[in-house]
Amino acid sequence: MSINSNLGSKPFPVSFKSWCTFLFCVSPLNLTLSKTTMATPIRHPSHKSKEHFKVCFCFRRMFRLKVAEPPDEIKTIFEEYSHNGVMSMDNMCNFLVEYQGEEEEGITTRAQTIFDSLKHHHNIFQRRGFHVDAFFRYLLSDLNGPLTQVQHDMNAPLAHYFLYTGHNSYLTGNQVSSASSTSAIIKALKKGVRVIELDLWPNSRGDDVLVHHGGTLTSSVKLRPCLIAIKDNAFSASSYPVVITFEDHITPHLQDKVAKMLIDIFGEMLFCPENPHQMREFPSPEELKNKILISTKPPESPENKDQKTLEETPQRLEEDHDKSRVNYKDDSDDSDGLDDTPKYGNLISIRAGKPKGKLKKCLVDHNQVRRLSLSEQELEDFSKKHGTDIVRFTQRNLLRIYPKGTRVDSSNYDPMLGWMHGAQMVAFNMQGGRHYLRYMEGMFRANGGCGYVKKPDILLNQNDIFDPKASRQVQTTLQVLVYMGDGWRSDFGPTHFDFYSPPDFRVQIGIHGVEADKDMKYTSTIEDDWVPVWNQQFSFRLTVPELALLYIKVVERDFSGKHDFGGQTCLPVSQLRQGIRAVRLRNRKGELYNSVKLLLHFQFHHHTL
Repeated sequence: MSINSNLGSKPFPVSFKSWCTFLFCVSPLNLTLSKTTMATPIRHPSHKSKEHFKVCFCFRRMFRLKVAEPPDEIKTIFEEYSHNGVMSMDNMCNFLVEYQGEEEEGITTRAQTIFDSLKHHHNIFQRRGFHVDAFFRYLLSDLNGPLTQVQHDMNAPLAHYFLYTGHNSYLTGNQVSSASSTSAIIKALKKGVRVIELDLWPNSRGDDVLVHHGGTLTSSVKLRPCLIAIKDNAFSASSYPVVITFEDHITPHLQDKVAKMLIDIFGEMLFCPENPHQMREFPSPEELKNKILISTKPPESPENKDQKTLEETPQRLEEDHDKSRVNYKDDSDDSDGLDDTPKYGNLISIRAGKPKGKLKKCLVDHNQVRRLSLSEQELEDFSKKHGTDIVRFTQRNLLRIYPKGTRVDSSNYDPMLGWMHGAQMVAFNMQGGRHYLRYMEGMFRANGGCGYVKKPDILLNQNDIFDPKASRQVQTTLQVLVYMGDGWRSDFGPTHFDFYSPPDFRVQIGIHGVEADKDMKYTSTIEDDWVPVWNQQFSFRLTVPELALLYIKVVERDFSGKHDFGGQTCLPVSQLRQGIRAVRLRNRKGELYNSVKLLLHFQFHHHTL
């Protein structure tokens, strides 16, 4: 790109960004100017289609402002499914079925919805149909999103689903000194989280129950406001059940007080099975709609204090450092009894076991179903030799995975390790960030974002237990064609990405899944363009497509090496719609941008085994 100055228009012999580096970093003048002084975009009324960047008071860079227009490939597709430059209703139906791979049932209704959405654009819509610009507008609209609307079967037992699960759901920041607040609980529920964790502790007088992270400097919040917040927001994002897991550090007297709170606040919303300790199968999410479930260790009654169930018999380990020893975050060292105490115990619908000794013995299947908890480190260690034992256990029982104690910054771990072993409750710090939380959000965009995702059949097959470490043949190849992107100029200021010119965008796109399927690919960088067109295709070979997630991130490449964030999203491969789709991008917090999106083409090739 040449540089035009007020003294002439002769092209400068070096790149502009290199010149800026020399002028402001190497020059003996050592000038220190603010970025806004170095480059100020100017749009002149007489040049509405151009953007000028004023640099260092005397230089100007001028760029033509492009508008989003159909790539040549899109124009070719339109010509194939139109007649004399007009796409009719019948043409649209043919396009949706033949090219987009949509079902024929109800196709006329869907096509009519598309036509109705474009009728007010008179310059691109005619009574007989619409022009290529209207077709392009539809392709970039929310009506053409990337995920199917197919709902999973919600009539299977609870153990057959992944649940959107929070860890220490009351914390607003780190695990050591942050505030405890109902706002964090409300935010999680509105996000679709279905499992809320509360740590119960007595106050200094021992007459009330507080929620905070024990043994740290985190502040406390009373239990009652937390329960009220759950009641008021439990079903704002989904009607499927909310599970409250208690980490119980309170006395029997306070347990009775908690029981009264639960009954007073939740009333009929509370699910209380008659004999939870004899439950042979969990109810289904459909049966539990609009219900609240309590999960914690049952208290003991005097009659059975000395009794121990088979899976809870203590065993002395040969070595103190044996890493297969269970260390449950939310269980105490007491034993469970076969009978519950009249109030608190009868409200526990998902009983948290307290096994001792070798973990393998704890995973032996028993008549009654239960929930066990493991730290991420314990799961990683034990799965090295006993992965199939864990998968078998999770076919009937619930397994909860929580972050290891060293994650004091509320960071998260790779959730795929839990999911590939069938763990239903992979607990995350929702106030954390980075790519692992994006994967969690991507998984639970499936099934309409209801917070429950049906586990794939490979994890439920009792005759052929899934081995996460086994080598497998490729089942499916996913091809992704990255056409173009748009919307940054609407959602960002003109100098947000670059003070000298329009942005230089690049897309990174990859698969997160089982180890054999992980892959990351990159487009080329399109320089100085708010509406980049890449037109690049990538292929991903998948051995377990049922668990694969498609992660997409856009960066604005900077010559200094510090690239700017331009948006991201994560999508479950199992629910991608074939064809050309508009994929909206999100900010670092996972919130949708108003306008930023990519136009992608998805195509599946299934392999015959």
